[in-house]
Amino acid sequence: MFTGIVEELGTVAAVETLADSIRLQIKGDLVCSDLSKGESIAVNGVCLTAAELTSDGFIADVMLETLNRSSLSGIKEGDPVNLERAMSGAGRFGGHVVQGHVDGVAEIISREPSANWEVVKVKIPAELSKYVVHKGSITFDGVSLTVNDISHDTVSLSLIPETLRLTTLGSKKVGDKLNVEADILAKHIEKLIEARSQV
Repeated sequence: MFTGIVEELGTVAAVETLADSIRLQIKGDLVCSDLSKGESIAVNGVCLTAAELTSDGFIADVMLETLNRSSLSGIKEGDPVNLERAMSGAGRFGGHVVQGHVDGVAEIISREPSANWEVVKVKIPAELSKYVVHKGSITFDGVSLTVNDISHDTVSLSLIPETLRLTTLGSKKVGDKLNVEADILAKHIEKLIEARSQV
């Protein structure tokens, strides 16, 4: 489990394309300072397993299902990536419950800079809009964010300078794709209501 608080902006060192998967080599000094082989790590919001450790990072396998559901299918050598280690039981819970199980791919449709923040509008898959509420939580590329507004399938966000500086969201452009994960609590509530209605 993760919190959506990005710890480090890493770099894709290499991408190896296989028959139905890819192998990513990621550089990230901070997140690898205490990373062990087999541990989970979020890469742009996607929960991956550190299959091998390198001197300055790790290697992870990305299966076809993940490629079909996330923006990692288009990742390239040199790309920056948001990195977060799995939550420690002794750590502070600064974001919200993030599983790293991406629900789909969203698209940035506008960016409006201002003096102290930037308003970004993102189009999400229509089927996910029922899980999004005003002032609720949502995850884009592994970043826990607060929803300023939602209209149909468009989510409005206000990004503070810290988020723009420390995550990939600062350099993303209109038309760029983002991994989106809806709030798992909303999904659980939906399931409970469905089960109750069938009793």
